[in-house]
Amino acid sequence: MPADAGEHLLDSIVDQWPSLLAYLTSFMAIGVIWMQHSAITTALRAADVTLYRINLIVLLLASFLPFPTKLVAEYIGDTKPERVAAVFYGGTLLALAAALTVFVRYAAEHPRLVADHVEAETVEAALTHQPSFLLYGVGIAISLVLPTLGVVLYLFVALYLGIPGRTLHRMLRRRNA
Repeated sequence: MPADAGEHLLDSIVDQWPSLLAYLTSFMAIGVIWMQHSAITTALRAADVTLYRINLIVLLLASFLPFPTKLVAEYIGDTKPERVAAVFYGGTLLALAAALTVFVRYAAEHPRLVADHVEAETVEAALTHQPSFLLYGVGIAISLVLPTLGVVLYLFVALYLGIPGRTLHRMLRRRNA
């Protein structure tokens, strides 16, 4: 914020909207990854060296997210660089989703790692329900043309993935009632 922001603090805060959008989007994305990761690890009985290594890649990408977040915060509104920043950000989210998918697939394909109380349908659902790839791909495509809209889409993807299905269905039923 500028040194003289105190005189026009509200305007200065509003001028920081790219930083706020980038922060909120990254917070939600990391939160969703953490919730998904926690659900997966809760379903495990054990882990092996390969699963630990895959987990390190997930953690590497999650800890890398502040870098593209900073690029989005700095360059949204700057015609050419904003496109690169938004696409790079989406690519990072896509890579993170891919790493988490490899993590869950590896665990599911090695039944000795999965806890006894986990039903086969739960494992199958985890393997087949991956809408984030498509949604992040659409976000990247949109970011090529309308970068700010692409970043907003990344936020909505995180919100969509973070709201449990039952809660979402309840909200929609109340809205239609």
